[in-house]
Amino acid sequence: MLVVGTGVVVIAMATVALVWVRSSGNGDTPVIAAAGDIACAPSDHNYNGGAGVPRACDERATSNLMLDTKLAGILLLGDDQYENGTLSDFKRSFASTWGRFGSKLHPAPGNHEYNSAGARGYFQYFGGKAGPDHRGYYSYDIGDWHFVALNSNCRSIGGCNLKSAQGRWLKADLASHHNQCTLAYWHHPRFSSGRHGDEKLSDGFWRELYAAGADVVLVGHDHDYERFAPQDPRGRADPARGIREFVVGTGGRSHDPIDRVDANSVVRNDKTFGVLEMTLHKRSYDWRFVSVLGSTFTDSGVGSCH
Repeated sequence: MLVVGTGVVVIAMATVALVWVRSSGNGDTPVIAAAGDIACAPSDHNYNGGAGVPRACDERATSNLMLDTKLAGILLLGDDQYENGTLSDFKRSFASTWGRFGSKLHPAPGNHEYNSAGARGYFQYFGGKAGPDHRGYYSYDIGDWHFVALNSNCRSIGGCNLKSAQGRWLKADLASHHNQCTLAYWHHPRFSSGRHGDEKLSDGFWRELYAAGADVVLVGHDHDYERFAPQDPRGRADPARGIREFVVGTGGRSHDPIDRVDANSVVRNDKTFGVLEMTLHKRSYDWRFVSVLGSTFTDSGVGSCH
């Protein structure tokens, strides 16, 4: 059933049980999960001893979706720990929920991490998994796919444009990896119908990724879920070469209303916590949004790599 509300498209189906299937050994088809905007501070009035309340501080329920699953990786899309990303809050809140997945976590920093000078608590908590030299950007491979974690806190790290240190690194990294499929992720969305809207400072990321033939971008920041059709750097539909962006700010913190609709936005939901699951084939991918117990929203589909 398709329900159209005020600027919100919701696909309602029967509640979906979360099942990840991944074998070990040769012939694996890796499965990853992703979300951002995750853990409330213990001082938050909705924290409720870590259990949260309806529609807020639901990081335990979202992380429970990934228990007893054989994931190849979990991508953190920033604002992993509210309000200021302090080490003590990471240890008390994030660690007991999403932190349970340890070595599977691949973080990207959000603006709330930088509420502490230099995102100190974030880099102390994640250590080497946050990338070298406190830069907040790095890359790695899972299966046949190349992954690029970027730092969209541009003003805090010397910029994100093509001439910045990060921009030059990104260009070199993409040139040195020739995987059939490439996925990049960071915090602030280049395109979004949510409260914060389009973030032009990440335009350089999109242009470099588009030129290199990247396939998927995952972001957070807006506390909602949104899927876009493949787009070029100017936000024009481009089914042949465009990048498909998912906004997945649904990790548990809270929801923000969607009251406008960007061009090429296909699916939107501003009322459901959950994670995006992606199954990574050699030249294609499947996606499915899996919501917390008691919610009925989902979104699924398939895509091909360039």
